[in-house]
Amino acid sequence: MKKLTRKKSSWFSSGSPWIWLNGGAVTLCMIMVVGLLGLIAVRGFGHFWPADILQTSIVDRTGQTHIIMGEAVRDEVIPAAVARDGGYEIADDVELITRHLFKMGNRDISGRDFVWYLDIGMKPWEYPNDAVSIERREWGNFYGYPVAIKEGTALVSELTQADFWQQVDQRLDRALDLHAQIHRIEKVDIGRINKRMDDLRLERRRLELNGVTGAALAAADVNFSERRAALEAEYAIIKKTRDDILLQATRDKLLVRTADGKEAVIAFDHIVRVTRPNVMNPLQKLGQYVERVWEFLSDEPREANTEGGIFPAIFGTITMVIVMSIMVTPLGILAAIYLREYAKQGTLLKIIRISVYNLAGVPSIVYGVFGLGFFVYILGGNIDQLFYPESLPAPTFGTPGLFWASLTLALLTLPIVIVSTEEGLSRIPSTIRQGSLALGATKAETLWKVVVPLATPAMMTGLILAIARAAGEVAPLMLVGVVKLAPALPIDGNYPYLHLDQKIMHLGFHIYDVGFQSPNVEAARPLVYATSLTLILLIIALNITAIKIRNDLREKYRSASD
Repeated sequence: MKKLTRKKSSWFSSGSPWIWLNGGAVTLCMIMVVGLLGLIAVRGFGHFWPADILQTSIVDRTGQTHIIMGEAVRDEVIPAAVARDGGYEIADDVELITRHLFKMGNRDISGRDFVWYLDIGMKPWEYPNDAVSIERREWGNFYGYPVAIKEGTALVSELTQADFWQQVDQRLDRALDLHAQIHRIEKVDIGRINKRMDDLRLERRRLELNGVTGAALAAADVNFSERRAALEAEYAIIKKTRDDILLQATRDKLLVRTADGKEAVIAFDHIVRVTRPNVMNPLQKLGQYVERVWEFLSDEPREANTEGGIFPAIFGTITMVIVMSIMVTPLGILAAIYLREYAKQGTLLKIIRISVYNLAGVPSIVYGVFGLGFFVYILGGNIDQLFYPESLPAPTFGTPGLFWASLTLALLTLPIVIVSTEEGLSRIPSTIRQGSLALGATKAETLWKVVVPLATPAMMTGLILAIARAAGEVAPLMLVGVVKLAPALPIDGNYPYLHLDQKIMHLGFHIYDVGFQSPNVEAARPLVYATSLTLILLIIALNITAIKIRNDLREKYRSASD
C-alpha cells in the first residue's frame, strides 16, 4: 500500500498529469478547429456541387395537386402538432412528421424560390433526364424542360432533334463571349473615356478657381471643346460597337416549359449556365464543381450578393491589408525604437507604455468612429480644400474610402506592432551593443546596422499579429470605406492606377451583409459558409507568407551572428 501511494505521489510530482492535461487540451482544441473548418467547408463549398433535379407531386390540405420540381436542400423532423395547427389532417397516433425544403427556382414565374413541403401526400421522387437547371443573371435559377431554340423569330432546333443540345452549348458559348466583350467595353473603354471627360471638366474648373478669365479662358475653352469633341467621337464609335454586339447577343432565345406546363422564353445573353445534372456522371459533375468554385472566387456578385462571385471582396481585403501593412510597419517600428532606445526612462515613459497597452484593448468600433470623424471629415475635408477644390462640393478624400479604411486599421493595430518590436529590441543582449560601440561604431550605426536587423523577426511577428487582427475586422470598416457592393476594383489602367479614395468591398462585411441583410436567406446561407472559409484561408495564407519571411530573416541573421 505504501509502495502504491509512493508511486502515485512520484507520478504527480513528476509533472506527468499536467503534461497529459495540456496535451489533451491541445488535442481537443485542434479537433474543434478542424471540425469547425470541416463544417464550414462542407456546408459552404458543398453548395457548388451540381445537385440532381427531382420532380414529384403533392396533394395539399385543400385537395389540390401541385407538381414540384427543383433541388432537395434539406429535410427535418417536426412535431405533428405543428402540421395539425396548419390545417393538415394527421392521425392522432402520429407524433413526428418529416418536411422537405425544395429550391424550386422560377422566381419570376411563381414568385417563390425556397418552399417547405410536408411528406404527407407526396408522391415518390423522380429524376427526369430532360430536366435542366438554368442559372440566370437575374431571377435566380430556372428549373424545367427545354422546348426549342429560336434565332430571332425563326425556330432553329427542337428538343426532339439530334443536334439540340449541341446547339444549346454553341449558342450559350457565343452569348457568354459576347457578354464578356460588352463587359470589357463598358468597364475599360467607356470607363476610360468617362475618366478623361471628367478630367476635362475638372481642368476647366481649376482654371476658373485660379482666376483665369477673358481671352485666356476663351482660348482654353476652344482647346477643351476640341478635346471633348474628339472624346465624344471616340465614344460614339465605341458605343456603336457595343450596341452592335448587344444586338447580336440578344439574337438567340431558349423556349422552356415548367413542370406544371407554363412556358417562358429566356434570352441566351441572360444565361450563365445550362446544366442537366440527372444525366451527368460523377466526373462531369466534378468538372462543373471546379468551374463553379472558380467562378465564385473570380467573378463579381449578382442578385444582391446571393449569387455570382466574391472577387471584388477578396481583392479589396488583400489591397486594404497591404496598404495597412505599409503604413503601420514603419510607424510602429519607429515608435518602438524611440521608446526603447532614445526616450528617457521615467514616469512619463511608463504612462506612455501603459497607454499603448490600453489602446490594444479599445473596441474596434471606437476606432471606426474616430476614423470617420478625424480622418474622413477633418483630414479628408482639408485635403479636398487644399488639393481638390475643383471637385467640390463632391468630395474626393472627404468621404470614406480605401485609404481611410487602411489608416484606421493601421491605427488599430499600431499598439500590437509597437509592443512586439519593443520586446524584440529588449531581447538583444547589451553585450552586442557594447561590442559594436567598442569597435568604434556610433550609436546610430549600432542601432540600424546591428540591433534593428537582429530584432527584425520580432517586428515581423508584430506584423503577423496585425494582419491577423486587421483582416477579420468589420465594425470600423463599415464607417470608413467598405460598402455592400463595389464591383469596380481600386486598381485599374487609369492614372494614378491605385485609387485610394475609392470605396471597396471586404470579405468580413460581405459575410455580415449576406448573412444578416440578404432578402433571400436560404440562398445566402451556403454563401456565408463559403465566404467565411475563404476569409479564413486568406488570413492563413497572409500569415504563412509573413511567417516564411520572418523565418528567412531569422535564419539569415542567426547565420550572420555565427
